[in-house]
Amino acid sequence: MVIDGSDVLDNPNGTAPGLFLEHQGTSIALLPGPPREMRPMFENFVLPRLTEKSGNLRIVRRVLRVAGMGESAVDELIAPVYLQYENPQTTILFNHTEIEIQLTAHGRTEQEADALLDRLSEQLEERLGQSIFSFAGETMEEVVGLKLSVGRYSLSVAESCTGGLIAQRLTEVPGASKYFVEGVVAYSNEAKKRTLGVEPVLLLEHGAVSAPVAEAMAEGVRDRAGTDFGLSVTGIAGPDGGSEEKPVGLVYIALADDAHTEHRKLMLPGDRNLIRWRASQAALDLLRRRLI
Repeated sequence: MVIDGSDVLDNPNGTAPGLFLEHQGTSIALLPGPPREMRPMFENFVLPRLTEKSGNLRIVRRVLRVAGMGESAVDELIAPVYLQYENPQTTILFNHTEIEIQLTAHGRTEQEADALLDRLSEQLEERLGQSIFSFAGETMEEVVGLKLSVGRYSLSVAESCTGGLIAQRLTEVPGASKYFVEGVVAYSNEAKKRTLGVEPVLLLEHGAVSAPVAEAMAEGVRDRAGTDFGLSVTGIAGPDGGSEEKPVGLVYIALADDAHTEHRKLMLPGDRNLIRWRASQAALDLLRRRLI
């Protein structure tokens, strides 16, 4: 079924056609839902029409991603910069693992709009430094994967509370086999001892959720896999299992290489899913900063 007076847009990837029509001065596009059908239809048939209608106006959008900072802290640092600009416009958004700074600029050409974004992006980077991990919307796992690949480094991962989430994220990136060697989910204390070589005395004296155990996990998986880096995470994702001394949201991450081993203690807010995702992000960010 098609709307009277509309142009039918071809769909070589499916059965539902797209439609494009003008109604009372407004352009209306109706597209199928599946991305593999919608995206090529938009790029091939809708975008050229909108470009023609826009005349001497081009709008360009850029997404910067920030790790290890809260939304209010990011805004406090960069507001004195972006408030000076009417073009580009700046929006700060929070998602479950990071802060997105969305920049939108308009100009007579894409190059002109890009130049405006470049200038503002450079000023924001001066304020935020290494906390910015992406300048074109890349995910943390894409950024880390690229740095590992370029440096020809190898990585192994030992996970407890994240249950393989870090390994899942890493292997979602095409070409991960170039740098990702092995992932171990050592959920129980017995698994930590048997699979990673964590000394029983560490578990007895400090508990599974502790800095010494996190470091031992990172060193253990690195030694056994023979990789340049070993990354680990152990924590309490909840909703049960917490105590006054070790509440839900307590997470330790650790990173080992041939030079030294370091750890970070985190208190992460949120439900079980958020704590696991935020722990995975913090662990990958620790590796990213080491690679820098």
